[in-house]
Amino acid sequence: MLRSNVSFVSYLDQDNLGVGYLASSLLQTRHFDITLIDIRETVPVIIKSILDARPLIVGFSIVFQAQLNAFQELISILRKNNIYSHFTAGGHYPSLRCEELMQLIPELDSVVLFEGEHTIVELAEAIRKKNEWQRINGIAVRMNGSIKRNALRPLEPDLDRFPLPIRRNIRPTILGHKVINLIAGRGCYYKCSFCSIHRFYSQSPGKMKRIRRPEFVAREMQLHYEQENCSIFLFQDDDFPLRVANGYEWIDKFCTQLHEKNMVDHIMWKISCRVDEVDEKYFSKLIVHGLGMVYLGIESGTNEGLNSMRKQITPEDSFKAVRILKKLDLPFEFGFMMFDPFTTFDSLKENADFLFKLCGDGSASVGLAKMLALAGTEIEDTLHSQNRLYGRPPYEDYRFSDPGLDDCYTILSGIFDAWMHDESGFMNYSRWAHLQTQAFRRLHMNKTEAANASQTLQQIVSSANQFLLATVLSVADLVRSGSDVTDACAELEETAAKKHTELCSQLTALTSYVDKLSCVC
Repeated sequence: MLRSNVSFVSYLDQDNLGVGYLASSLLQTRHFDITLIDIRETVPVIIKSILDARPLIVGFSIVFQAQLNAFQELISILRKNNIYSHFTAGGHYPSLRCEELMQLIPELDSVVLFEGEHTIVELAEAIRKKNEWQRINGIAVRMNGSIKRNALRPLEPDLDRFPLPIRRNIRPTILGHKVINLIAGRGCYYKCSFCSIHRFYSQSPGKMKRIRRPEFVAREMQLHYEQENCSIFLFQDDDFPLRVANGYEWIDKFCTQLHEKNMVDHIMWKISCRVDEVDEKYFSKLIVHGLGMVYLGIESGTNEGLNSMRKQITPEDSFKAVRILKKLDLPFEFGFMMFDPFTTFDSLKENADFLFKLCGDGSASVGLAKMLALAGTEIEDTLHSQNRLYGRPPYEDYRFSDPGLDDCYTILSGIFDAWMHDESGFMNYSRWAHLQTQAFRRLHMNKTEAANASQTLQQIVSSANQFLLATVLSVADLVRSGSDVTDACAELEETAAKKHTELCSQLTALTSYVDKLSCVC
């Protein structure tokens, strides 16, 4: 049977599971071959990949509007190079702002709205058979000079009906152990003001929060462990199903499945959860069954900030969760927005003091993030209503109520740009080092050397955190005082660059040492 091609262009780091599920759904029909292309490839490489594949459809995975420029430029170039495939896009931003996106990128023929597995299959089959596709449910199309959004398709109630996602053959490794990303469910019950997840899954008919069967999740892990030697599993759920309607039944069954498959001593996994879900008894059990790291949604160290974010937690909830994790010797990372639309100089200091107390000891790396007004979020609605957004959609941003904070954020962003955002910068590097040292402790069983490596890493991260937070407070004091900050900031920038080089060098020495030890164990 002659098979047609569907190509996907996306960011392919950490496995793009959204694209992976679309691709596997198409492959299941036996009518299509799939080509996965990383948008970070050079333009000539991307053009050649698409020309070689001769796809019926090219799908562009545009998750957030911050990624839009790269896709907009590429799509225009592809058309200019005589690539006339059907162009479609999907993701959070395209689904929530389909009219805006199709106006910005006139080369797009359609947008696959929200959950797209069933939609992409019907769209591809219609185009393959040369049937009418414009009225398919779940897409936005151009019709009679305007953009029309067709009826939305219901969410799939049983996620385990989908075939397992297609992933790239290239797997990152930690100490020789392959790393894979997966999900236990989709959707989130909470309505944090800065997050678009709730609105993304609440638009279509059906149950918004859906959880896979624990035996299916464990089986997926077993397949990758046995067939590809994958030992490290990173769950990409927005909120891992620690507690569900029937309490801890899901996680109990999941742990039982891992035990019955004889995997608990051979794997490590990482989850994301809320701070009020951290329970000492259950996390002790999870550690026994392979849990090696946790990502916490902390977000703010002030009650006012947490209330504006609709987090439904307090700073003390975060301290309590972290105390439990430290007691259990379980490494963690966390999301935190040092700056949000309602930041004041007082709340900035309060956040810095909170972080000193939380992880000044180096238990986790401190970031320097600013809340984004993402499309489809409550915070975007609020800022629009307050006339605080400026710039052309979808590239809008906001200014702080105190202009001094705009200066403060600009200065700090410049000082710590490489530190925060470079792929090899300290933030990414230190998080990778945490995974590496924890994998060494869990999977190589050299407890003495693992403890030494973890202690060394904590000292490095503590030095980084202390420096970053002290710099935040120093810049804030300078700007708030109304002093000329030019000379002082130039000096701070030079000092930070030297500190960054020193810290990354220390991380390199540590990770190289652990890597050598792992070869001996």
